Amino acid sequence: MSKWTATRIPDLSGRTFVVTGANSGLGLTTTKELARRGAHVVLAVRDETKGRRAVAEISDGRPGARLEVRRLDLADLDSVKAFAEGVHADGMPVDVLINNAGLMAPPRGLSPQGHERQFAGNHLGHFALTGLLLDLLQAGRDPRVVTVTSDLHRGARIHFDDLTGARRYTPMRFYRQSKFANVAFALELARRLRAAGSPVRSLLAHPGYTATNLQSTGPTGLQRTMLTKITNRLAAQDAATGALPQLYAATAPGVESGQFFGPDGFRELRGHPKVVEPDPAAEDPETARRLWQLSEDLTGVHYAAGPS
Repeated sequence: MSKWTATRIPDLSGRTFVVTGANSGLGLTTTKELARRGAHVVLAVRDETKGRRAVAEISDGRPGARLEVRRLDLADLDSVKAFAEGVHADGMPVDVLINNAGLMAPPRGLSPQGHERQFAGNHLGHFALTGLLLDLLQAGRDPRVVTVTSDLHRGARIHFDDLTGARRYTPMRFYRQSKFANVAFALELARRLRAAGSPVRSLLAHPGYTATNLQSTGPTGLQRTMLTKITNRLAAQDAATGALPQLYAATAPGVESGQFFGPDGFRELRGHPKVVEPDPAAEDPETARRLWQLSEDLTGVHYAAGPS
């Protein structure tokens, strides 16, 4: 494909996008570009004060932007269910869900429901949110679910025998597990939606190596110093470029369910959107079915779309 930039996003007037983690980094950039093209954007954020600041920042440059803030803590399944119930109760349409929020490499911790925090927030919360909004998406205009992962999913796996890291936890190892889960989930969702004849498309995107607050809010100690003061300055691209793959997946005409978009530069670290390939292990149907069943059991959210 030719070099694609945000200037090629079509008019989005009359369409509603839900963006998780929309108050900073890739989520904020994504929200700005969607609003610029006329979309109604729901900023699904853990901290509503930060969400309102983001709305004020966007509105300064685009008066009249259709933005609203709703609280969503993806690591807390009660919060996910409350968010979805609120959207339904208000009769809000949802055309596109962008599963963007993420937590990277914090010290070990557990969610309110007892799940490892990265697996809970990066995967289980998005799995539950997607399932709870799927009926609204089914009725949407050009409906899509865009799940944002990382190229670090490659070479990772699901630690089914130590899912919470109780026996052996290292921050980056469990971050990579959660990003692998994102890929396996999105590809399995695409298979299930296709089998059910659903109009919803499930797509994947990764930003390459992009400088955001992800590197500073999760890691601690030497790892944080290396990422924020050295590696980011030498190798990272800015959020405006890093957000392009997910914006392409969310808005470009002609994308196909199950496609994965990442940067076109060296080792997919930087650049403009292109179709990329996932780790073959994340495409394994048996791994995906096992993860899907586990995710339904842990979240209590069961999808209407039939098995693949």
